[in-house]
Amino acid sequence: MAEQPTNNSTEEIDLGQLFQMIGKTFERFFNFIGRIFKVIFHLIILLLLFIQKNIILLTVAVIIGGVAGYFLDKRLPEKYISKMVVEPNFNSVQQLYNNIDFYNDLAEAQDSTTLATALDITEHEAGSIKKIFVDSYSDENQKIKLFDKFISELDTTTIKTIDFDNYLKNFNSLDARFHRISVVSTDSRVAKKLQPAIVGSISVNDYFKLQKRINDENLDLQERIYNQQLTEIDSLQSLYRTVLVKEADKPMQGTNINLAENGESQNKELALVQEREVIKEKLVELNEERANKSEIVNVISDFPSRGVEQKGLLRSYKVLMPLILFGLILSILGIIGLNKYLKKYNSNK
Repeated sequence: MAEQPTNNSTEEIDLGQLFQMIGKTFERFFNFIGRIFKVIFHLIILLLLFIQKNIILLTVAVIIGGVAGYFLDKRLPEKYISKMVVEPNFNSVQQLYNNIDFYNDLAEAQDSTTLATALDITEHEAGSIKKIFVDSYSDENQKIKLFDKFISELDTTTIKTIDFDNYLKNFNSLDARFHRISVVSTDSRVAKKLQPAIVGSISVNDYFKLQKRINDENLDLQERIYNQQLTEIDSLQSLYRTVLVKEADKPMQGTNINLAENGESQNKELALVQEREVIKEKLVELNEERANKSEIVNVISDFPSRGVEQKGLLRSYKVLMPLILFGLILSILGIIGLNKYLKKYNSNK
């Protein structure tokens, strides 16, 4: 009976030490966070004092940048952006991206002659092009449809190891169904003239033309098979009706009616009707696929006849130039101040 209080006392001491350790841990953690905020606050104050010391020079830099930006905005031509949405078929998306990258390299290199030849436009129009790029255009619903199509081609064992989240992690922009081509130019109407050349550069490829021809032949073959099946179903339905009519015309021998045979014939005819509906649905899907694969590159949304002017604060030189000059002067003054500090530090050693 005397040992019980001793055990309780020991447990209370252990719990007290545990709470003290937890309390000290939290205290050290909050002290560490506090020191970080103090350092950040100290650095902000030093930066503000540095700006205050050089406020005149920095203000002059901002004013000069604003004036220079204003004249640049007035003098430099406006830039316009035009967008087109396409759907590449027969695995032609990689070729599309390669072609767009090639056009963009020519535009950035200002090789107007080669770019004009590639896009079948004049050199002056080619010189107005500043940038051409392409990116995938897909929302969550399209990704879900692509995922369903992806897993439908896998076996049951592999499907168990793949979920939608893992699919999204490995989703490549080339896997998207739709892709958006953007053209940035100083000529608001040049993008529309590029459309035939961009689409045609894919459509003239012999490999993709062969893939399209084979796909068309396969679709035609599948359609003939479905139509033949429908014809056979019609013949069988006609046969079953003839049999039923003949059975009904037979004289009834007492009450001996073969209900089993009649029921079986009706079941067969019902199965034929259901099979006919399935084939009709397949024909509808076939027609949809023929429409989707009618071209090597489907143009979902054309380039507009006139591009949209690029706007935004960061696209205006009136905003960019003051920020650039302010940052440049601030960096130069900072380097000068750091150099003085290092010289002073070296002399005091």
